Parts: sequence; C-alpha cells; structure tokens
Amino acid sequence: MAGHSKWANIQHRKGRQDEKRGKVWTRIIREITVAARAGGGDLATNPRLRLAVDRAKAANMPADRVKYNIDKATGNQEGVHYEEIRYEGYGIGGAAILVDTMTDNKVRTVAEVRHAFAKYGGNMGTEGSVAFQFKHCGQLIFAPGTNEDKVMEVALEAGAEDVITDDDGAIEVLTAYVDYETVKNALEAAGLKPEVAGVTMRAENPIELTGDDAVRMQKLLDVLEELDDVQDIYHNAEIDSEAL
Repeated sequence: MAGHSKWANIQHRKGRQDEKRGKVWTRIIREITVAARAGGGDLATNPRLRLAVDRAKAANMPADRVKYNIDKATGNQEGVHYEEIRYEGYGIGGAAILVDTMTDNKVRTVAEVRHAFAKYGGNMGTEGSVAFQFKHCGQLIFAPGTNEDKVMEVALEAGAEDVITDDDGAIEVLTAYVDYETVKNALEAAGLKPEVAGVTMRAENPIELTGDDAVRMQKLLDVLEELDDVQDIYHNAEIDSEAL
C-alpha cells in the first residue's frame, strides 16, 4: 500500500528532540514514574513500563537512572503525583492536534496549552473534537532503502496489521496496540531495526501544509513542545520540508 511522503518530517522531529535531550529525559522519567506506580516495577508484567524503558534506551538515558526512577516510583517515598490529561485542538488550516500532558497542576497546564493555541494561530477544542481522526496503534518506521519484501514478510507473519511504503521509500509497519512488542521483537530478531518505533496516535487523514501555513504550523507545534507539562504531541499535518 502506498502512502504519503513523511520521511523529512520524521527526521526533522527526531533532530529537534535530540537537540532537547534534557527535556526528553524529563518526559521519559515522568512516564516511567506513572507506569511503575500504576503497574509495578516488573518489566515482565508491565507493558507500559517496558515501552517507557525502551524510550529511555533510545534516548541514551543511563540504565542506573532508569532503575533509580523505577525504584523511587514503586517505593514508599513521597513524591509528586502526576495526572494524565489529553487536550485537543486545531492548528493552521484546520489541522488536528492532540496534546498529551502529565501534570501536578492541571489549572496551570490547561492555561498554558490554551494560551499557546490562541497566540500562535490555533484553537482549543472540546474533548472528542479531533481524537476520532487518530488511531491508537503500534508504529515502526524504516528508512528508505530498507528491504521492503523482508519487512513485509516478517511483519505480517508476526501479526502486523499493515505495511505501507511511503512515496519517499520509507516503510511503515502498523500493528494493533497489543501486538506492538511482538512485531517489534520479530523484526529486530530478523535484523531489521526501525528508525522510529513506538505506540502512537496515528493520523488517519493527513493534510498537506506549504509556505507560510507550514511555517506557522511548525511554530505552533514548537511552542506546544516547549511547555513543561507536555509529554507528546500528535497531529495530522504533513509539513512541506522546505518550510522546516
């Protein structure tokens, strides 16, 4: 199945995240904390914690720091208790945006998210206003030039739902949320290492933004990303690479 060209967007986002490694680590520690408190510190029985630890490894977080935060979350120490809240809204050109946050002060968080939307050309939506445009699923993306036949054979055999080749040659493997780890392990065992892998909210109907609209959309996303309480942002904008 053919798909949109998104490799430049993926590389651009990765580059920005690498530039902000300290902030990325903070977000991962929050996720580890919430996952460990909710499901315990045993990776074998806590899939959410396994995903968080995978993210920590991908971000080159030291193993002792990961262990420390798991132990801290599952111990009896008093600490900050985070609440998970998802906000929905519209960006430039009506692009759909989901903003996942973890916060110890939801009054502060909603005010900051609303301000960012309003100041940079977007609009906050109500619960459910755009979420229906996204699918909760596992996603693994391979760089252009990866053996497409091998990826497809291994992925589908392991239970993947779809394998999509984008216009620029990147290969995207989609799985049900519960099958993500099984498919990822099978692909890696076959020597196929994804450039991007995780459980995500995947946009069902991407919209293309070019020129000034693309620049303005990227600015809005950057401002939202900079907010301390924001964990993840999902959107359906395919931003023109010349505007990145």
